[in-house]
Amino acid sequence: MRIIVNVDNDDFAASLERNSAAAALVDLLEKGPLTLSLSDYAGFEKVGSLEQSLPEENRRLTAVPGDIVLYQGDQIVFFYGSNSWSYTPLAHIDDLSGWENALGSGDVTVTLTLER
Repeated sequence: MRIIVNVDNDDFAASLERNSAAAALVDLLEKGPLTLSLSDYAGFEKVGSLEQSLPEENRRLTAVPGDIVLYQGDQIVFFYGSNSWSYTPLAHIDDLSGWENALGSGDVTVTLTLER
């Protein structure tokens, strides 16, 4: 299953992981699109609040550009760089062409929808 990540009118398809957190994200998206305000953090990721918790299945991993992960149960992180930490994987952008440019610098608004 895939989701569409819209960043300022640029769409990116992302393949979902097979875990309880990704399944809970799908449940949220079945109710409609989810729009998130993301802030830049440390020059390699954008972070935003989901305003509710998803199930955590944290493991230490090195996130790479295009990874979408859950942090502390209620924060979603979109990577355009790399970092090692304890995360729950949610999805990965299938084609990174234009990904870093779309995220840009500073805050961004992202809308998630289920691919139909």
